Amino acid sequence: MTTTSTPAPATDPQDALAGLGASWLWALGLALATLIPGIIVLVWPDETLHVLAVLIGLHFLLRGGFVFVTSFAHSDTEGGGRLMRALLALGAVLIGVLCLRHPLQTIAALALVVGVFWLLSGLMTVYVALANRGLPHRGLAIATGALGVVAGIVVLGYPVESAVALARLLGLWLVLLGVAETAMAFALRGAIRREQAAAEKAGGTL
Repeated sequence: MTTTSTPAPATDPQDALAGLGASWLWALGLALATLIPGIIVLVWPDETLHVLAVLIGLHFLLRGGFVFVTSFAHSDTEGGGRLMRALLALGAVLIGVLCLRHPLQTIAALALVVGVFWLLSGLMTVYVALANRGLPHRGLAIATGALGVVAGIVVLGYPVESAVALARLLGLWLVLLGVAETAMAFALRGAIRREQAAAEKAGGTL
């Protein structure tokens, strides 16, 4: 008599995205998607406004993809974490498409969209971190959000008259935000390892 084995249930796409978004390597990828464009802009600040808009657009497209996946690692009960991150992802993608399809023709326009996004995303990051008391790297998340708020205010309020000056300003803040997000990724790695060690210790005592 032959027995048929029951096939293992397929992994739900939402669970797969949640697992990927909760990974510290994914958080590190988000940080690099911010840090690398910032370095490129700082190293070559003399490019035209068109090239700068394309670089910024690619950054926002990548950021939108990373944040969208990360949103599945958070539930709506955590200060609206999932919804907030989904909205940030949508905003980043829209800005990226705008920069790539119709590169912004004026310095003021590019500074405006980037500054507004950083300001709003920073405020949302601070809000989610304050509302979610169980966040393992809560203090660092609040500091990173506050840095985004400051970046947005500086970019919106600083009078920039040339593409080179704007490139240096945006590049500097991209690097600072990228470094802060890198620190958050490694803080997440430490939290994950502590949870794994605690789980293994608890399992060994059974």
